[in-house]
Amino acid sequence: MGYNTPMPYLIDGHNLIPKLPGLSLRAVDDELQLIDWLKNFARSERRQVEVFFDGAPPGFSGSRRYGRVTAHFIRQGRTADEAIRLRLRQLGKAARNWTVVSSDHQVQAEARAAAAQVLSSEEFAGQLSRSVQVERGSPQGSPGELGPQDLREWLDLFGEESDRDN
Repeated sequence: MGYNTPMPYLIDGHNLIPKLPGLSLRAVDDELQLIDWLKNFARSERRQVEVFFDGAPPGFSGSRRYGRVTAHFIRQGRTADEAIRLRLRQLGKAARNWTVVSSDHQVQAEARAAAAQVLSSEEFAGQLSRSVQVERGSPQGSPGELGPQDLREWLDLFGEESDRDN
């Protein structure tokens, strides 16, 4: 990583989801909702993000790219914590250039031992919320909501006419 390159993140996804407004681990699409938040963050902050989700059902495990976000769906029987530890080992000395986001004390300790930066899920949720608000220009906007400009773009894209006053 170069001196001016922003630090990339390794994130325990299921640990972060309940810390964000409007997201819940009970939602069927909770992982995709978080990925949407992270895509907006990664784009606006020019960061690389790797997020880990454990408990992937058979046939759904593996890694997928979503822009600057790589989502790792860890098969049942393994944990995101184990996958983050393995990723830190793979990074070796380069781990010092990464930030690990988790509130799990064991993961935090292992990240520190690898010389990585550490943020709790609560701290990162605050940063993420502020970043999304700035990008959206709205204190209440979340990545899944359509703003007026988004709506106009969708209407233009699909050839629909809106009921705007002229």
